[in-house]
Amino acid sequence: MADLPLFPLNTVLFPGMQLKLHIFEDRYKTMVNRCIEAKEPFGVVLIRSGAEAHGRSATPYEVGCTADISQVQRLPLGRMNIVTTGNRRFRIKALDRSHPYLVGDVEYFTPVDDRPSVVRVYSKVLRPLLLRYINILASSSDSRFDPSKLPQQPRTIAQIASILLQTDNPQKQELLAMDSLSNLLVTLVDIYRLETMLLKIRLSPPGEDFNIGFFSRN
Repeated sequence: MADLPLFPLNTVLFPGMQLKLHIFEDRYKTMVNRCIEAKEPFGVVLIRSGAEAHGRSATPYEVGCTADISQVQRLPLGRMNIVTTGNRRFRIKALDRSHPYLVGDVEYFTPVDDRPSVVRVYSKVLRPLLLRYINILASSSDSRFDPSKLPQQPRTIAQIASILLQTDNPQKQELLAMDSLSNLLVTLVDIYRLETMLLKIRLSPPGEDFNIGFFSRN
């Protein structure tokens, strides 16, 4: 286990996902500067209760993701714009509130390739669903996606699918916390089957003959 400075946010960070942050509070200026000097990451955790602005009083979910700082733009008054990339999942074993910012005693983990046959099958099922989802999103912005750019590896497909999914934070948090690669892929297939259908409906304007049936009197 290791000590990791924590940044509670109203977002879920996944490995491989880019996150841009504007740092303006003194405690997080201190935290980020220490991370930059030590060339170490901080942890991003979704807020379970409390508020982002309350810092130490915010209670985070127990699973988060480390954020590696790749770019820093210094601004007046010590403020910063930083670009980070998610790297490692971790599970918080204990919280230390004695610092200006939260520090967690964390344990790192990676979803285990526990059922290889299930992983192979569901990654093959997920890939076309993910491609369709990307194409539906791209069609709304008149852009195109090259299918050959989507990797074949199950773990990478699960990672990209988790990052691109446009759903609420509790569901994203559930995906981040999964320690089984097979369960992660099965869950993603179920979600993408539903979300692809709903997304297509949302982005398809009704025609003149659109009919939703009779309205209730109530």
